[in-house]
Amino acid sequence: MAELLSIHPKNPQPRLVRQAAEMIRDGALTAFPTDSAYALGGHLGDAALLDRIRHIRDVDDRHHFTLMCRDLSEIATYARVDNAQYRLLKATTPGSYTFILEGTKELPRRVLHPKRKTIGLRVPDHPLVLALLAELDQPILSSTLSLPGDEQPLSNADEIEARIGGLLDLIIDCGPCGAGATTVINLASGVPELIRAGKGSPAPFGFD
Repeated sequence: MAELLSIHPKNPQPRLVRQAAEMIRDGALTAFPTDSAYALGGHLGDAALLDRIRHIRDVDDRHHFTLMCRDLSEIATYARVDNAQYRLLKATTPGSYTFILEGTKELPRRVLHPKRKTIGLRVPDHPLVLALLAELDQPILSSTLSLPGDEQPLSNADEIEARIGGLLDLIIDCGPCGAGATTVINLASGVPELIRAGKGSPAPFGFD
């Protein structure tokens, strides 16, 4: 059964953040709250993590994983970003958006879309996640915690523990978090494409 850590949502306790980061470095598959809903995630270099998330979510290797990054400069390390894309990212981060971009050679091939070589990236607007990212000093590889057959992603730690606690190593509880998934924008083709309408307004990208 997963270990449960209760962390303050606005002022995360440094000791508990360090404990969670250490578990993630050691390979823990973690459910954690974000500014949209809960996410599944872990260490970028952990090859087994991908298969564990795919099993829980029932998705194949064409599923886009997301790198949660601290800021735009970190996004630019892991994705190819031109000037126009950078302006759009700057106007909408941090926030409830996921951007599909072409990955760089800094990323293991296994985390990229097998044909397009793309990946999702985002800068979350949540104190806990930002504290975790700062402690880890690298992005978290993640995927929205949406279970097969559910209409909405999970947003409650108790429900996550009851339904899939046996498949996880760590659940972080910060109380209720945002409900609903991020808005997904594909920027890889040069022209913004709305993939999924979610919490973030699509208006900055020219969509109603």
